Amino acid sequence: MNTTPNTPTTASHQHPPMVPVSQELDPQRTDAHRIDDAFLRGPAIYNEEALCEVTGATSAQVNSYWQALGLPVTDRSAVIFTNDDAHALKSILALAEAEQFDHRTLTSLIRSVGHTADRLALWQAEALVEHLAHNFDLDDVQARREMLRKLPDIIPVLEEQVLHAWRRQFAALAGRWSVEFSGERPEHTRGGGVLPLPRAVGFADIVSFTSQTATMRSSELSNFVSNFEASARDVITRAGGRVVKTIGDAVLYIADDVYTGAHVALGLAQAGQSTDDADADVPPVRVSLVWGRVLSRFGDVFGPSVNLAARLTDVADPGEVLVDPHTAALLAGDHRFALTGKEERDMQGVGAVAPVRVQWAYSPQGR
Repeated sequence: MNTTPNTPTTASHQHPPMVPVSQELDPQRTDAHRIDDAFLRGPAIYNEEALCEVTGATSAQVNSYWQALGLPVTDRSAVIFTNDDAHALKSILALAEAEQFDHRTLTSLIRSVGHTADRLALWQAEALVEHLAHNFDLDDVQARREMLRKLPDIIPVLEEQVLHAWRRQFAALAGRWSVEFSGERPEHTRGGGVLPLPRAVGFADIVSFTSQTATMRSSELSNFVSNFEASARDVITRAGGRVVKTIGDAVLYIADDVYTGAHVALGLAQAGQSTDDADADVPPVRVSLVWGRVLSRFGDVFGPSVNLAARLTDVADPGEVLVDPHTAALLAGDHRFALTGKEERDMQGVGAVAPVRVQWAYSPQGR
């Protein structure tokens, strides 16, 4: 997205003046229009040309912005933009100019919002449909229609929760970084081409996922997957780690130090073998842990240590936590962990590795 031509120099906290193409409203409002009115806080009053006029943006900027949000403009003459749309576009372009964002940075910032909001909206909508179907004995179509009817009352609360959670998550991230990059951790010293972030990274992979779910109905599969994701996330966060993403039958997690990473990994393995109510929704899992440097982008992490962690999970036994020799050496001096070497394995894309099994050195209840 080019941020230079016709870009405002300061962000406004007020909505831009309205330059409507047409203020005529169809008296026969469809359900879709009524929902748009409730969500978008006002009617569509601009086409692309009018939006450019009111914001000072170019046609290319408008199209780039909506494309990055995942809402491409397919008809330039269509009156589809609201006053809120104009305000959002004007504000981000002003920020881009003030901070001298290049095209890649600006697009990445906008795409992060679009991608996350798309997934979030679908997740929340399906959760509401499931609730209505289950609790009011509705079929799927009836539940979706009822959800649409209820949305105008529900949306303000969900919107408040999204903003609150985003602020808290950003505050937590800033807090971690303020400690991590305060100059007290020499391991962050970088050479050319070295990945920037030292992290413990690992996977927990459901044992025999395909066979377990092959005969499940859609509602049963939904419950199985959602319960695993929620329960695994609880185990990970309680131990001090963070979930990067879930991938169907697996969860990818990170931690800021190797000992926390080991705590997370062993907690996941233990939960998969537990009959306690708190952990009952974590099925048997294979778990891995690798300490190394990663690149963090797009809400994901990348690097050789991530690939190695994935391969270690592939060769782990049910309920087992495997680490590589380097990570095992870092844990070896801690009396809480018991390490057992295993036979060297040739791992696809990684080469020969001798995995090491990690266990608690004594009963976790005594920790």
